[in-house]
Amino acid sequence: MELYFATGNPHKLAEANSILSDLGVILKPAPSPKIEIQSESLEEIARYAAEAAYRSIGSPLVVEDSGLFVESLNGFPGPYSSYVYKTIGCGGILRLLEGRGNRAAHFECVVVYASREALRSFVGIAKGYIAEAPRGSGGFGFDPIFICEGCGGRTFSELCQSEKSAVSHRGRAFRALGEWLSSPGRENTLK
Repeated sequence: MELYFATGNPHKLAEANSILSDLGVILKPAPSPKIEIQSESLEEIARYAAEAAYRSIGSPLVVEDSGLFVESLNGFPGPYSSYVYKTIGCGGILRLLEGRGNRAAHFECVVVYASREALRSFVGIAKGYIAEAPRGSGGFGFDPIFICEGCGGRTFSELCQSEKSAVSHRGRAFRALGEWLSSPGRENTLK
């Protein structure tokens, strides 16, 4: 099954396809850009974007929004992660954490599927903490500074794609989508 993915991020498209390929789902870039609103809620952002993209192209599609939530920074950067990464990067987050003992953080991903018959959200969370310094060469965004629980102290950037997809927020959310799409009785939602 092929679906559109409304994203301008080729890394997200490749990562999502690596997760969904085993479930028989292939994502292709949507011909319409993702429209984002400002909100404190990833789900609100993703649902709005999915509804807008579906109205624009009229075909089933998915939209994804993710954020890094750092506990001692009161959840910052959260839904503003993309903007914060572009402006201060990993180094900026590390500077904000200087002198703070609590480095707990989590990544959250919300994937929204939109079609004529359905608007459905899938959430994935990866708990962990922020490293003392960037490490690794894989991944993108804040991956070099995020150490996920159960990864032996390695950052997302130090994991190969299959290792990352097995534990990441995006992997969990897209697997839930793929399992739902491939479950019996979904035929009416694929229009």
